[in-house]
Amino acid sequence: MPARASIFDTTLRDGAQTEGVSFSTEDKLEILERLDAFGIDFVEGGYPASNPKDKAFFKAAHKVKLKNAKLVAFGATHRPGVRPGQDKGMEALLDAKTEWVSVFGKSWDLHVEKALQVSLEENLRIVQDTVSFLKKKGRRVIFDAEHFFDGYRNNPDYAMKVLHVAEDAGAEWLCLCDTNGGAFPSLVGEVVSRVRQEMKVPIGVHAHNDGELAAGNSLAAVEAGASMVQGTINGLGERCGNANLCSIIPNLMLKMKVETGVKNLDQLSKLSHFVAEMANVSPDPRAPYVGKSAFAPKGGIHVSTVLKDSRTYEHVEPELVGNQRRILVSELSGVSNIMAKAGEMGIDTEKDGGRSILELMKRREAEGFQYEAAEASLELLIRKLKGENTSPFRLEGFRTFMDVTGDVMTSEASVRVVDSDGTMEHTAADGNGPVNALDRALRKALERFYPVLKEVRLIDYKVRVIDGKEATAAKVRVLITSTDGNQTWTTIGVSGNIIEASLMALTDSIDYKLMRAGVNGNGVSLNCQ
Repeated sequence: MPARASIFDTTLRDGAQTEGVSFSTEDKLEILERLDAFGIDFVEGGYPASNPKDKAFFKAAHKVKLKNAKLVAFGATHRPGVRPGQDKGMEALLDAKTEWVSVFGKSWDLHVEKALQVSLEENLRIVQDTVSFLKKKGRRVIFDAEHFFDGYRNNPDYAMKVLHVAEDAGAEWLCLCDTNGGAFPSLVGEVVSRVRQEMKVPIGVHAHNDGELAAGNSLAAVEAGASMVQGTINGLGERCGNANLCSIIPNLMLKMKVETGVKNLDQLSKLSHFVAEMANVSPDPRAPYVGKSAFAPKGGIHVSTVLKDSRTYEHVEPELVGNQRRILVSELSGVSNIMAKAGEMGIDTEKDGGRSILELMKRREAEGFQYEAAEASLELLIRKLKGENTSPFRLEGFRTFMDVTGDVMTSEASVRVVDSDGTMEHTAADGNGPVNALDRALRKALERFYPVLKEVRLIDYKVRVIDGKEATAAKVRVLITSTDGNQTWTTIGVSGNIIEASLMALTDSIDYKLMRAGVNGNGVSLNCQ
C-alpha cells in the first residue's frame, strides 16, 4: 500500500454526465477553485472535443491561479484511419493547453472488435501513436485503460499488452477503469497487484458504482498498490455514478493512514454541499461522512450510550470531516434523547420533565407528527410543556373562500387574531390557493403587532398522506420550511383536514420566529438569539 495517494477529481467531466446536471462555465470555474483550495491533486476539467462549453472552460480556466491542483484535459485515442496530427480530438486536447492530459483507450478485446471495429493489433498501434504524439507535443499523459477489469477477465494477456504499449509510449500514469461498474474488490485487488508488479509507472483506479462497489473497489486498489484514485464529489456520474471521493478521501486518511494532498479534511462536508448546490441536486442526508444523518443517532439506547462515549456508535469524530452530531427524537427515543435535544436548544430540563416530554411526544407521533423533521415545532412543544407561553398571539378564527370565474380559480382567506394585550386585528388576503391565502392573511394581520415578521418567507411546503388506505379521508402531515434570510426552520401540522394541518405549521412557524426575536406571550424576552 502506498504512503501517499494522488486524488484525481473528475466532477467537472464525468460528474457533468449525471442525469439532470449541467454545469455552466462559471459553475465549473467556482468548483475548480474550491477543489484546488481543498487540496485535490488533479482536476479533470472536461472533454474539449465534445462541446464548445468545455472549450470555453479551458480558455477561462487558464486565468485561475491554482495552488495545489493540476488541470487536466480529457480525450480519446485518435480515430482509426486518421493520423494523430490530423485528428480533431487530438487538436482539441492540444488547444486546451494543459500540462496534463488524460486519454482513454480500449483494453477489452470485445470493445476493440465490436465498438472500435478494428483488429487487436491496430488498437495497440492507436494507443502507441496517441501517447507518443502527445508526448512529442510536450504533454504529460495519464492513460485510462477503459473497461480494463472486464478486458482482463476476458483476455488478460491482451489487456496487459495495452498497458505495456501505453507505458512504452511515454504514459506517466496507467489508470485501470471499471467502466461498467461490475467488478468486485477481490478481483480489483488481484489485478492491481499483478499490474503493479509488471509496470514501472504508477497505477491509478477509476471505478463506477453500478454494483455499489466503487468506493470499495477504489480502496481495494490502493491496498494492492494503486497510488491514484479517480472519482467525483458526492459520487456524481452517469448511470449510478462514479466512486465517491467524499467517502474515499476520509477512508484513506483516517482509516488507512494514507496521505493525500488534502489540506483541510474538516472542509469536506462544506465542499460536498457546495458541489450539490452547484449541480442543483439535493444533498443525500444519508451520505457517509458528509450527510446530515451520518452522525444522527435516533434509538434511545444508542443516544444514551453515545453521550457517555461517542466512540460507541461513531466510527470517526464528525468534526474531522466538518460534520456534527445531531440527536434525533421520535417514538424510538428515550429520556436521553430528550435531555440531549433540550440541551442543544438551551432548555433546562430535569429528568422527570424529560420523561413527561417524551411521553407527550410519543403520543403526538402516534397521531402522525414527526418531530425529527421539524425541530422548530419540537422546541415549541418542549417549551410549552415547561410552562412557557411561546405564542404572543391567539387565532380567534379564520375562513377560506374559493371562487371560480371561467377557467380561473381564486382563493381568499380572512383571519381574526388577538395580541397579548387583547388588541384584535381582522384582515383578509388573496393567494394562489387556500394555504397561500391563509399564510398571507395571517402575516398581514400580525405584522401590525410584530413588524419583524416582514422578514419571514416560506421556502418549502410538503404534504404527506399518513395512511393511504383512508383515501381522501386520510390524515395528512404538512411540513413548512421558512426563512428570515439568516436562519431556516421547519414546522409541522397534522390533521384530517389539510387546511387545519397547514395552519398548525404556519402558526408554529410564526411563533418560532417571534420566540427567536425575543417575544413570547408574556412579553418576556426568551434570549434565544
